[in-house]
Amino acid sequence: MSNTASLRPRSAASEHTPLKARNVAFDWADTPLHWIPGDPSSTHTINVLHLLLPAGERWFVHVYKQVLPYIRDPRLRADVIGFIGQEAMHSQAHDDVLPHLKEQGLDPTPYTAQVDWLFEKLLGDRTLPPGRARKWWLLERVATIAAIEHYTAFLGDWVLNAEALDAKGADPTMLDLLRWHGAEEVEHRSVAFDLFVHLDGGYRRRVRTWATAFTALVFLWQRGTRFFMENDPSLIDGRANLREFFRAGRQGVLPTAGAMARSIPQYLSRTYHPSQHGSTEQAVAYLAGSPAATAAEARTAGGT
Repeated sequence: MSNTASLRPRSAASEHTPLKARNVAFDWADTPLHWIPGDPSSTHTINVLHLLLPAGERWFVHVYKQVLPYIRDPRLRADVIGFIGQEAMHSQAHDDVLPHLKEQGLDPTPYTAQVDWLFEKLLGDRTLPPGRARKWWLLERVATIAAIEHYTAFLGDWVLNAEALDAKGADPTMLDLLRWHGAEEVEHRSVAFDLFVHLDGGYRRRVRTWATAFTALVFLWQRGTRFFMENDPSLIDGRANLREFFRAGRQGVLPTAGAMARSIPQYLSRTYHPSQHGSTEQAVAYLAGSPAATAAEARTAGGT
């Protein structure tokens, strides 16, 4: 094998599974504001997902619908269509949490309006002439999605294994939402990267868009946590701080800073492929027992 070939992304072929959207539903009536008991900081750090994902995953779907005509591989095209269905469902499920937060005194609208602007305007379609410029912008967004999906898969794998959340008595409905979503992120973790490689795969583009995505995610996440802590009606002088983040990582209720740091060289390796990290078998096993996913299957089988 040549040195060039040895540096190509390597996939684990056995990890492939057909993708389908699961029409889940969650009842938030009994979910408390601090669904990790006694830990508002960790609760709100994870709650940032509900602020970012509805707009972000709608954007994924919008971009991928534009990409479909460029896909030449039939299996990849089927994977992308399955990915679109799953991401649309993720967006809806997290969007449904927002009214519950508002009822508990945390109105997310000021923050979500800014997130909507980011995805719809800054990262949205631009008035570009047909041809090279328009395709360049489409490929930039495809590569950006691949970088973001590296972190959604990282978080999905983490939450599937975060036994500390169970030990702390985290709300079971919220845990099922997070683990259903996380399991599907692990299940489809290779699709975005495979699509990027299929359409372009340039290493410089991969690094450039990773840097943009990583910076934006860190900025938005810390800002979202601050927003929740400062506006939580049950807290006096609520503040987000790094000390609480590191404490939660040590306790296992949030990912550790070390694990997140190790994820960076993984993605930037020239031989990186998402299938090398996480377990499809574990993800599929969780989906087979998830209360929301199994209820969705039963409704589908019953034609309701």
